[in-house]
Amino acid sequence: MTAYLALAFSVGLLAILDTWLFGVPLASFLPGLVWISFIAWGCHFHSGGGVKGMTTAIVGMSFGALVGMVAVILAGGALAGLGDLAAPVAVGLGAFVICLASAVPFLATIPASVYGFASIAGPILLAGMAPTEAIVPTVVSIVIGAVFGIVSEKLAGALTKKDVAAAAAEPAE
Repeated sequence: MTAYLALAFSVGLLAILDTWLFGVPLASFLPGLVWISFIAWGCHFHSGGGVKGMTTAIVGMSFGALVGMVAVILAGGALAGLGDLAAPVAVGLGAFVICLASAVPFLATIPASVYGFASIAGPILLAGMAPTEAIVPTVVSIVIGAVFGIVSEKLAGALTKKDVAAAAAEPAE
């Protein structure tokens, strides 16, 4: 099987499993958060794949989610006196912190942190969770997605290697 087809097969098959996990056994703990898993899965590949990509997705997105949680808390608390500017200022402060934190090697991939920052908004705004209640399900969804990223990569590699090994075993004409 070609690497292209193997990756498509791997991702498609595992997408079924990921969606089922969030829709059935994890539905009460991670209500509708499969999309965060898919963002982390994509972040894994965007960050270079392998263990590095998985680590970058988990660490960067989790950090971004934490910064997003604090931004929401600030918008409704310390910055609430700013009225309509509370949320924009909180988001601006969060973006500022994410950019400054990129000096730390594990947080150097700014988009990974931005994905996490944006991801925590879903459970807060759509599922009605308090910011502090949303952080754990968001991070768990991130970890699941990043793991699916590396698993899909390994499965695609295994499918490709089997085809190469079979071709090598065939007698030459």
